[in-house]
Amino acid sequence: MTRVLVVEDDPQLVRALVINLQARHYGVDAAPDGATALRLAAARQPDVVLLDLGLPDIDGVDVIRGIRGWSRVPILVLSARQASEEKVSALDAGADDYITKPFSMDELLARLRAAVRRTEDIPLVPETTLVETQHFTLDLLAKKAVRDGRDIRLTPTEWHLLEILVTNQGRLVSQKQLLREVWGAAQSSKTNYLRVYMAQLRRKLEPDPAHPRHLITKPGMGYRFEG
Repeated sequence: MTRVLVVEDDPQLVRALVINLQARHYGVDAAPDGATALRLAAARQPDVVLLDLGLPDIDGVDVIRGIRGWSRVPILVLSARQASEEKVSALDAGADDYITKPFSMDELLARLRAAVRRTEDIPLVPETTLVETQHFTLDLLAKKAVRDGRDIRLTPTEWHLLEILVTNQGRLVSQKQLLREVWGAAQSSKTNYLRVYMAQLRRKLEPDPAHPRHLITKPGMGYRFEG
């Protein structure tokens, strides 16, 4: 079943979208704001995101950037904003399509089907789905971590954080970027979140958490994954 994440704060529009999508056998999750959207995107791994730009907490463009930090999921913007610069901003941030409100449900569903078809045509790249180190293996597709022959349980937030680092292997990812993409722009100064979750990941994955070999800290700057 194709799963759709609807990010919209208008209850009537959400209800209409959910009814129409479920009638066509789509699975639907709904988020009324950007922070919830980022959490659900990580936890539910939708096949398509329908996103309003005018959210109550985070601008939709920042939500696009947050999802794009770790996922190629198609993002279709649904917005009353008609200015060309608004469209350019959303598309430059990583949106796949821009649909101006009001729109016909038939057009929306056609564009959604087209977005799903495009992703089905993109082959998986093995390097980005299976990561093997001397001490542990990560299957990003199956959301499975194995260390010393044992499955290691990671929370959705730990997975989200780890996926961003792993898919940027060898590159420093800033504290601000990680906080924005995992917890939302409103939490971009809460560096203590990163310290807590990175410590948890090291306890679960590193052979010597006090002297990590794979999850590297650059004090005051960010974090880097080394395979």
